[in-house]
Amino acid sequence: MQPAHPGARFRDQRRPPRKNKGGTLVLIISLLGVVLLAGVAFMFVPRMLESQKPAGPAAGTEVTVEIPVGASGDEIASILSKAHVIEDSKSYYAAVAALGADLSLKPGTYRFVVGQSPEEVVRLLVAGPNVEAGRLTVPEGMTVTQTADKVEAALGIPAQDFLDAAHASAFVGDYPFLSEAANDSLEGYLWPKTYTFTGTPQATDVIRAMLDQYAHEHDELGFDAGREEINRRYGVEMSEYDILKMASIIERETLTDDQRVDASSTFYNRLKIDMALQSDATMMYVTGGEVTAQDLKIESPYNTYLNKGLPPTPICTPSRASIAAALAPSDTDYLYFYYSNGTVYFSKTHDEHLEAIERNR
Repeated sequence: MQPAHPGARFRDQRRPPRKNKGGTLVLIISLLGVVLLAGVAFMFVPRMLESQKPAGPAAGTEVTVEIPVGASGDEIASILSKAHVIEDSKSYYAAVAALGADLSLKPGTYRFVVGQSPEEVVRLLVAGPNVEAGRLTVPEGMTVTQTADKVEAALGIPAQDFLDAAHASAFVGDYPFLSEAANDSLEGYLWPKTYTFTGTPQATDVIRAMLDQYAHEHDELGFDAGREEINRRYGVEMSEYDILKMASIIERETLTDDQRVDASSTFYNRLKIDMALQSDATMMYVTGGEVTAQDLKIESPYNTYLNKGLPPTPICTPSRASIAAALAPSDTDYLYFYYSNGTVYFSKTHDEHLEAIERNR
């Protein structure tokens, strides 16, 4: 073969490769298209996602919000945001700062209107709960069962739910004074007063509020000093639980403070000589109503005609005045009393007692 012309190979090596101008242009246009589409997607996808979020209540709608005790500023903001009370957390935080309300936001139940300004929301939180709270009034002398009925009527908590929760063993860990309670009963401990609850309290919340109040009152009443004085005067050892039992009997047997301290003295005088307390009120705890002569023959640990000493548990929740009377009875020689038409007639002897009954029937 003849070798190629020496200039031919030279010319082939020097010739630059041919550029595909049309392909490059297509590539550039394609890349620009991708960038443009990405930009469009970046602009519209968030809007599409936002449109898929559940719609909040319309402006002007009332919403109720519960701010729990101890909630932090961020937790409050989160609660308000979820309820659509605020839509812009930054504006809300700015309003809190502008009004100097960081430490003034109050827990409780609030009613807001969707669309209120952040400043209006913060001012409401500073003013305090604006939803009427549940009010529960427990009078003196109520049993646990009667209290349960009051709770149901005032707060809507079923009475049976309250009774199912009202066991001393469920609360003794936080309230050591319940260690003395008999029959796993809270009888006598559910302190009588008017309570205010926000939100939707549970039976245990109500019970704890009452036990907290009992603990507070207990610390002020001076149980230890009273028990020592009773032991000195009557030679009777009384536990704190015994004081509560005595106070509950006094509560159901009397109406006034003067009657309370004299009835207390009468009962302690009976204990001193090992005489039965003979209280109709303790049998009323069994019968739930008036006590007849036949009822007083019923064998029951609450029958203080047949059994000496105090009943197994208190028979109601006593008032502060009755507990004070149980801790500090008057100084008398009374052994009997007779109640008639709002008046109590005290006597030292059985004959005097019979005469008082005959005169005041």
